[in-house]
Amino acid sequence: MKRYLVIQLARFGDLLQTKRLLATLCARPEASVHLCLDRSLAPLARLVHPEAVLHPITAHGTGLDAAEAACALLTDNRAAFAELQAARFDEVYNLNFSGLNFRLAALFDPDSVRGYAWKDGQELIGPWPAMAMRWSEKRRIGLNLVDFWGAYCPDAIAPETVNPTATPHGGGIGVVLSGRESRRSLPVDVLAQAASTLVRSRGAKDVFLLGGPAEAPAGQAVRKRMSPAVQDLTANLAGKTDWADLVEVVSGLDLLLTPDTGTMHLAAHLGTPVMACFLSSAWCFETGPYGAGHTVLQSALPCGPCLETAPCQNGVACLRPFADPGFQRHLVTGRAEHLPEGLTAYASAFDGLGLTFAPLGGADPDVKERTAFRRFIQQYLTGNIDEICMSDHELGRQLYREADWMARPGEQRKEQP
Repeated sequence: MKRYLVIQLARFGDLLQTKRLLATLCARPEASVHLCLDRSLAPLARLVHPEAVLHPITAHGTGLDAAEAACALLTDNRAAFAELQAARFDEVYNLNFSGLNFRLAALFDPDSVRGYAWKDGQELIGPWPAMAMRWSEKRRIGLNLVDFWGAYCPDAIAPETVNPTATPHGGGIGVVLSGRESRRSLPVDVLAQAASTLVRSRGAKDVFLLGGPAEAPAGQAVRKRMSPAVQDLTANLAGKTDWADLVEVVSGLDLLLTPDTGTMHLAAHLGTPVMACFLSSAWCFETGPYGAGHTVLQSALPCGPCLETAPCQNGVACLRPFADPGFQRHLVTGRAEHLPEGLTAYASAFDGLGLTFAPLGGADPDVKERTAFRRFIQQYLTGNIDEICMSDHELGRQLYREADWMARPGEQRKEQP
């Protein structure tokens, strides 16, 4: 039996986006698949990845300063680290660029580690994540994160088999109040109007406002701004659901209206149709809902996608299309001519590389460059060196280093600046 370990220490959405990699490893003959993750997500992982053996550790959320947190992480995790080191994994997929991930990598033979490894006191970055760091300078043509992590395996399962095709389940409309980054979420007034429009146009009988305890006041404010008739249909569940409750609610919905959130990825995992509003630093070609049957309304101004941590110099202009009356008309009709300027509607789709999005209306000025990029990356992953040499030479200059011609995506090397 082969033993595989995936180290995924990021948060809610990233856990769901690791699905293609985990499913690929599970599909291999006589495979035992293990998952190392933050212990706060272990209850969710048991629901969405029941096939994996879990190794929870304390990865974040200590509430301490940096020095205290480092000591706490080492103390809390000592037994878990010893267990991992004793397990003798054949392959380790270390997915996050962080100090803790590199220290975890030191527990294993560096030749067995894919992604971020540690050898003789040096941090090693594999050719595949190193290449991704280079293409991240042009995020508008980027690769979906599910496919990026899935591509660590040359035998990755077909992308269309990762999640079920989204179909309405009869349980009404869910509305996610906000994501972790407020600038890429719709304000209360805009969200309340959009939700009300969808409820009326689709004849929904139930509406569920979703979020954590911090979003409970926003849920109250959204409900207050709805018409009395829609208020009567609406339950504010923010802060009232555990992981099992959230799975139960989302799995029964006809539609989930959401920004780029973990709940969006949960809906895709469950086959619940998603209507996602992407703006600011959120870009659907990187982190859009994975699967067939989803829609994204992408604010596509030239300044986006931005860096969320940097101040916006444009007055959050990416929000304006969602406040335009045309946005509400489009929610009712779905017609391209009703889309406000600066907003592009996309439908989820697949190609040979994985998930992509097909424009339903609005401008998509990057389609030619994105198509060339995806062709180039597919050739690289399939080892079609002759085709790579014949394809876009400019992409080759941007993305390749000499060592990339000698290493497969899963192999390690020390990354050069």
